[in-house]
Amino acid sequence: MATESHSILGGKVRVYRRENSSRWQCSTRVKGRNCRASTGEDSLSLAKEFAEDWFFKIRSQANSGALPAKTRVEKTFDAAAAKYLEEYDVITGGTRNRVYVTGNARRLRLHLLPFFGGLPLSEVTSARIHAYRVMRHQTAPNGKPPARNTLHQEIVTLRQVLKTAIRHGWLTHLPDMSAPYRHAEKVSHRAWFSGTEYKQLYLATRKRAEEHAGKRFGWHAAQLHDYVLFMANTGLRPDEANRLQYRDVEIVVDDETGETILLIQVRGKRGVGYCKSTTNAVYPFERLLERNLPKADDLVFPGNHVVMLNNILEEESLKFDREGNRRTAYSLRHTYICLRLMEGADIYQIAKNCRTSVEMIEKYYASHIGTSISAAAINVKRKAKSKRQIVEHARRNRHQMVQGNNILE
Repeated sequence: MATESHSILGGKVRVYRRENSSRWQCSTRVKGRNCRASTGEDSLSLAKEFAEDWFFKIRSQANSGALPAKTRVEKTFDAAAAKYLEEYDVITGGTRNRVYVTGNARRLRLHLLPFFGGLPLSEVTSARIHAYRVMRHQTAPNGKPPARNTLHQEIVTLRQVLKTAIRHGWLTHLPDMSAPYRHAEKVSHRAWFSGTEYKQLYLATRKRAEEHAGKRFGWHAAQLHDYVLFMANTGLRPDEANRLQYRDVEIVVDDETGETILLIQVRGKRGVGYCKSTTNAVYPFERLLERNLPKADDLVFPGNHVVMLNNILEEESLKFDREGNRRTAYSLRHTYICLRLMEGADIYQIAKNCRTSVEMIEKYYASHIGTSISAAAINVKRKAKSKRQIVEHARRNRHQMVQGNNILE
């Protein structure tokens, strides 16, 4: 990491000194290639003289067709980025989400390449990365800085490009990319509906379905009502519900409880898994069967309910929770998890049924559920000893010590 840098010859040559080094180095760009060398000098003035002679020497030799053998030619960030984009989709075998792959290319094109593009890879240092963060805040449109997650995704893309450079031997190590001055972040819980709020929501969707029955949007309103009930009683992710076909859902009688539930074969970001619903998901699914008379490979929810759901959330003042978190269709999954926890369900079984991990549930859900804390284990009351009991206990201990000493003698 360069701690001091100077430009000479109109900016064509840079003379710099790295951290923990007394020797000056120089770098320049000749014929589209970055070259650098050590001046071997501790004095800045002597280093500048060496850099001038070195620059004219390699430029004349480059014009004749060959650079000096000892001159090190370094790859630039844009070359590593081009290699990364060329390899990434091939190496991952197309298994990564197309939106994610396209997003990485967009982040490089719009933000990372304009800032880091012409830099030699060794100059993509911690200080440069910090300067990039500052630049993204200072040049934000309308004075609104990028969201924390947006900037995090850009740094992740930057790290992947530098790892590509390491694999090809163009870079020796990754710089420190952690954000300086960072404080410990509060773990915020996911937006969900409490029992009262969930009841308010499904009563509103039921009312909407009754009002629109037989009208233009009657089918959409009825579908939305069943969607809300189905999602809040299965814990499916919205993308999993969008892929769900009627042949993936089976109405069964559970052997352990004797209740009628849905056994769902789920296809989502975690591959194929199974989900067992609550009994309250059966009636909405039966209404879907009766309303749509579907084929086996038809989608259970073929329509998009985003606009109508958002309108109802706005009308019922349910769009945001008390911490300001925005509620979406995903909040119905969070509601399922939280309500099951509050009813005393086993956290491992919830994680398995929702195709997630116990750690994720403990971090984002169980931490703010009051029933996850045992009052019996906290409010332990032990009877205090009286003064006479304390004296008697001390006398007994002293007597035992005396007897032990007599035995040893």
